[in-house]
Amino acid sequence: MSERTKPTPGKVISGTHGYFWWNGSICYEVTSFEAKVKINGETINFSGDMWEDRKIMGLSGTFTVKLKKVYSRAKSYADDLKSGKDPRLTFMGSLADPDNGGTETVTLTNCWLDEIPLMTFENGKIVEEEYSGGFTGYSYSSTISDPCV
Repeated sequence: MSERTKPTPGKVISGTHGYFWWNGSICYEVTSFEAKVKINGETINFSGDMWEDRKIMGLSGTFTVKLKKVYSRAKSYADDLKSGKDPRLTFMGSLADPDNGGTETVTLTNCWLDEIPLMTFENGKIVEEEYSGGFTGYSYSSTISDPCV
């Protein structure tokens, strides 16, 4: 195992070079993107052991993305819902920083939206729309390696 060295400030990644794709279409108007996997488990106790442990029972994925309002982005999704369809989406996020030299890219599959903003605005402010929902699959196509692992 390599000895861990302190990274230089340039290796700390800035979100300025983060990108987001909605069904393969890049969204330059992205403000923020977050995807998480929650580990769902049940508590396990053993006789004579004071510690609670857990048994993994499943996983669930959630995401949140904020976009500056440029298009009626979710209209077709909303129309599909209105007609009884359950459309699924593919989202991809990529984070790079020229000073770091690495890129991390993750694709979320089988995504759905929990809410659709039909109209949002505040007088005198840039309009942003927030979308959140879930997914059942993900894959990394690139990662930033840890030199000490």
